[in-house]
Amino acid sequence: QLQVVESGGGLVQPGGSLRLSCAASRFALNYYRIGWFRQAPGKEREGVSCIGTSGGSTVFADSVKGRFTISRDNAKNTVYLQMNSLKPEDTAIYYCAAAFALQPKCFLTPESYAYWGQGTQVTVSS
Repeated sequence: QLQVVESGGGLVQPGGSLRLSCAASRFALNYYRIGWFRQAPGKEREGVSCIGTSGGSTVFADSVKGRFTISRDNAKNTVYLQMNSLKPEDTAIYYCAAAFALQPKCFLTPESYAYWGQGTQVTVSS
């Protein structure tokens, strides 16, 4: 079974930046669509961003458009979520999710992903 591991979370000031990583071993992530989801205290889990197998198909939630970017580094078998201009409302546990795909589209629906990481905490505070 595919295992993915998130890293890069931590404490950052409002307006700052953070880069999250989603990495795997043995399996090549370029054959999987990758989604980032987050859950804040008292709120439902929401989709943040996703990237398709081609790397050219990406989706962003309205709340993060213009601030976040997503990319692949196939040599490192890693997907990155670059988070800029962070706001306190971005505070949440962030999860990486993966699903094997033959088509390049990706989706911000949790049911579209079979494999999930353990989550990494992101806290935006002064």
